[in-house]
Amino acid sequence: MIDHIHWLGHGSFVIQGPPLIYINPWRVGRSSLPADVILISHEHYEHCSQPDIDKLRGSHTLIIGSERAVHEIPDCTVLRPWQSHMVDRASIKAVPAYSPRDWRHPQDHGGLGFIISLRLYDIYYAGDTQIIPEMAGIKPDIAILPIDGKGTMTVEEAAQVVREMRPRWVIPSNWNSATRLDAQAFKRLCEANNISEVVLPQMV
Repeated sequence: MIDHIHWLGHGSFVIQGPPLIYINPWRVGRSSLPADVILISHEHYEHCSQPDIDKLRGSHTLIIGSERAVHEIPDCTVLRPWQSHMVDRASIKAVPAYSPRDWRHPQDHGGLGFIISLRLYDIYYAGDTQIIPEMAGIKPDIAILPIDGKGTMTVEEAAQVVREMRPRWVIPSNWNSATRLDAQAFKRLCEANNISEVVLPQMV
């Protein structure tokens, strides 16, 4: 399953299903194959980009987002924390994503992460979040965690989450070529305990 997850830059990913799932598309190219599902975690511009959504949207595309994202995107299905939605072979559950110690992602804004269950794997996309109590019950096969520390987890905090969740694979998000050293430091911290394999993807 890990080979079916591709990083598009920053917090943007595509999961090759079926169904074909895009998460927070931003600065993407047009696709000849429309998305089956587009997930929008919150309303910030680099996660909720109408022009990018329009590039990927087809007549059948289901867009699922947070309550605030609905105000930015027409015909969007709202999921609130712990609600689920089935799409073909995939189960998509919304989970809380917020930052208790930072103003950029307050809890009352309703930001989301997602647990995507597909092909007998659980993929946890944390969204823009710091460490929160709601993570305690999440035990995914694959975890996608932010590491930039800008209202989200730092490298060290994300590594702590990996030690507690113990996913088989983990992919860092919210980084780019300028912060590749952070991604490499995260990889070293996680793999020092031989718990999870860290995948540092190349942008597609």
